Amino acid sequence: MDSCMSDQQCSPNIIESSDMNRCSDRNKIPVSSTEENECDELEALVMNHNADTSTCSYGLSSIDISEEKMRRKLRFFFMNPIEKWEAKRRFPYKFFVQLIKIVLVTIQLCLFAHSRYNHVNYTWDNRIAFSHLFLKGWDATREVNSYPPGVGPLALYKINEFYSTVDYAVVGYSNLGNAIGPYSYTEEDNSMLPPILCLYRYKEGTIFGFNESYVFNSEVDERCLNLTVAPNVTAKSYSIKEFLKEYSININFSALVKAVMTFSVKTVNFKAAGPLTPPDCYKFNIKITFDNEDHDGQMLLSLDADAVRLYCKGDVEYVADNRLDSILRSILNSLVIVICSISLILCSRAIYRAQQLKKITVLFFERTYKRDLSVEGRLEFLNLWYIMIIVNDILIILGSAIKEQIERKQFTGDQWNICSVFLGTGNLLVWFGVLRYLGFFKTYNVVILTLKKAAPKVARFLLCALLIYAGFTFCGWLILGPYHMKFRSLASTSECLFSLINGDDMYATFSIMSFKSPMLWWYSRIYLYCFISLYIYVVLSLFISVIMDAYETIKLYYKSGFPKSDLQTFVAACTDDASSGIYRSESSNSIGELIENICCCKKEHNGEREPLLA
Repeated sequence: MDSCMSDQQCSPNIIESSDMNRCSDRNKIPVSSTEENECDELEALVMNHNADTSTCSYGLSSIDISEEKMRRKLRFFFMNPIEKWEAKRRFPYKFFVQLIKIVLVTIQLCLFAHSRYNHVNYTWDNRIAFSHLFLKGWDATREVNSYPPGVGPLALYKINEFYSTVDYAVVGYSNLGNAIGPYSYTEEDNSMLPPILCLYRYKEGTIFGFNESYVFNSEVDERCLNLTVAPNVTAKSYSIKEFLKEYSININFSALVKAVMTFSVKTVNFKAAGPLTPPDCYKFNIKITFDNEDHDGQMLLSLDADAVRLYCKGDVEYVADNRLDSILRSILNSLVIVICSISLILCSRAIYRAQQLKKITVLFFERTYKRDLSVEGRLEFLNLWYIMIIVNDILIILGSAIKEQIERKQFTGDQWNICSVFLGTGNLLVWFGVLRYLGFFKTYNVVILTLKKAAPKVARFLLCALLIYAGFTFCGWLILGPYHMKFRSLASTSECLFSLINGDDMYATFSIMSFKSPMLWWYSRIYLYCFISLYIYVVLSLFISVIMDAYETIKLYYKSGFPKSDLQTFVAACTDDASSGIYRSESSNSIGELIENICCCKKEHNGEREPLLA
C-alpha cells in the first residue's frame, strides 16, 4: 500500500477564495450571525486541517506533513529573537550586532561632533578677526545674529568709500604682523604675495538719466590685477586709485557688477592640542566681495574665509608621541565600518531569505488551497526595519570613510559638512531602529502600532492641509513680501506660517507689517487671522483626532483581538510553543528542501517519484 492514500481521501479540502476573503475581513465589516458561524467553520477548517485527513490508515499524508512544516517554518520566521533562541537555541546575531553598532556609532558621533564644533567655531572666530582686520566699518554689533536685526547690511554708498575700503584691506594685509592672531603669509619664507583684485563689469554700461537713455551690453568682462604693495605699508603711502591710474583703469560704477579681492594667510591652532592630539595647521583663503549687482545705490560688503587644513611640520617628537589619538580614532572608524558591513550583510540576507519564503508560501497557497495569497499576507514578508537598517549602515559606512580621510588630513573644506550629514542621519536611523526591539513588548508596541495604523489617514489628511498651506504661502509672499520682512522670500514665508501654527512670535508678525499701504495693512490682518484660526483651531484639532482615533482602535484590538490576514490565520493554527522543543527536533533544513516537500510526495510509481501537486 502506498504511503499516501488516494488524492480524494488525503488531499486537503478546497476553500473558495471569496469565502476566505469574506472571513478574513469579518472584523472589519458587520456580518450576520449565520455568516459568522460559516466563517468560524471555515477558519476552523483551515486551522484544524489535520483532522480532515485522520481517515488515512497511515496517519498524516505527505502534503499534511509539508503543511505542518510550513506552519512551523512561518511561525519560526515571525518569532522575535528571544523566541527564536527558545525555539532552536539560535544565537540572535542581528540583535547582538545592532547593540554593538549603536554603542560604537554613538561614541564615534560624539567624538566627531566635538571635533567638528571646534573646527567650525575656530573658523568662525577667525572670520570675525579677519572682518576687524580687513573690513572698514565693521563693528562688534554685527557679530551676533539677532532677530529682528539690530543693524542694516554693511554697505558702501560713495565712490570714495569704495577706494578707501580697498585701501584699508590692502594696508591690513600688508601689516599682518600687527594682528594678535598668529597669522603668517603663505610663502615658505613668509614673504607677502600680492592680493588679487578682480573687477566684473558690463561690456557697455552708461546711463543718461537726465534724458532717460542708456548704452548697455549685458556681457560681463572680468579683469584681475595683482595689487603689488610693499610690506608694512601705511594708509598714507598707499592708494588704490593711484594704482589703477598707472594701469589706465577707470572704474565706471554704473557698469560695475561686483569686485572681489582675494588673498590667503596661514595659522596654527594650539587650542586643538591636548594630551593625545597635536595642534592643527590651517590656511585661510580670504575673499572680500563688493556686490553691486542690483545697481540700487547700495554696494554690499562681505568677507568670507574658507579654511583648509594643512599637514603640520612642527615638533616631530611631540607629534610622534601623540599618534595614539590618531591610531585610536582609526581603530574606532575601522570597527564601525566592519560592524556596519556585517549588519548590512545580515539584513540583506534576511530580506533575501524572506522573499524566498514568500515565494514558497505563495506556491503553497496556490497548490493547497487553490487561491492566491493576499497582498496583506505578502507584505508580511517585507520587513521595513531591515530596509531602514540597511540605509543607515550605508550612510554610516560612507560617513566613517570620509571621517577617516578628514582625520588623515586628505580631505578639506566642505567634507566636514558632508561627513556630518552622513553620520548624523545614520545615527538617527540607528536609534530609530531600537523601536523595533521595544515593539516586542506590548506596552511600547502601542506607539508603533498607532503610528502604523494612522499613517494612511495622516498622509491623506496632510495632503489636503498642504494644499491649503501652499495657497496661503504663495498669497502671503506675493502680497506681503515688499512690506514685511518675514515674507520677503517663498522660504521665509513658509517658515513664518509654520511658526504661527505652533504659536511662535505671533505679535511680532502682526506688528512688523509696514503701514505704507493702509489697504495691505488691513489685508494682512485678515490674512493672518484667517490662517491662524483655520490651522490652530481646525486643522491641528482634526490632525490630533485622526491619531487619537487610531490609538483607540489599537486599544480595542488589544481587547477584542487584531484582524488577521489569511497568512496570519494559517500560521495561528500552529500552537506549538517556542520552548516546546519541537523546533529543535526538526532539523533546520534548507528552503530548497521545504520546496521539495511541498511539491513532491514520496511515493513511487513505476520506480519513479511522482509530483503530488502537479
